[in-house]
Amino acid sequence: MYYRDTMKQIAILAPLALAATLAGCGKKAPEQASPTPSPTAAAPSSAAITDPAPMAFATCRSCHSTEPGRNGIGPTLHGIVGSKAGEVEGYAFSPALKGSGITWDRKTLDTWLQGPMKMVPGTKMVLPVADAQKRKAIIDYLETLK
Repeated sequence: MYYRDTMKQIAILAPLALAATLAGCGKKAPEQASPTPSPTAAAPSSAAITDPAPMAFATCRSCHSTEPGRNGIGPTLHGIVGSKAGEVEGYAFSPALKGSGITWDRKTLDTWLQGPMKMVPGTKMVLPVADAQKRKAIIDYLETLK
């Protein structure tokens, strides 16, 4: 049963993950490629200038919000550090994650990000973060979301 549900989740989430990954590949938009800005070019938004999220978090953002109470494909990550897995209000967690007993700290988040499905078979999250420096940057950022 978990296998079939997991395969359905992969079929649904894989295109989103691919899009998010490709979006973070560093390809510049045509208006950004020119070394001389055009006089009609729009100024960058203040959100882009003040966003403290590391580039490593870009893939996470495709499914997770950092705003309190705003769940998406995944639960909001606001206040996640120090909380119990499966306890974000208003999000429908998998029974596997809900019953895992995990408390999110640096160590558990690092293990989780290395392989969510290895850590909690049957979870909904399928995207691992292989790069240790990216995981550290993500966890450092998550610690600021209080």
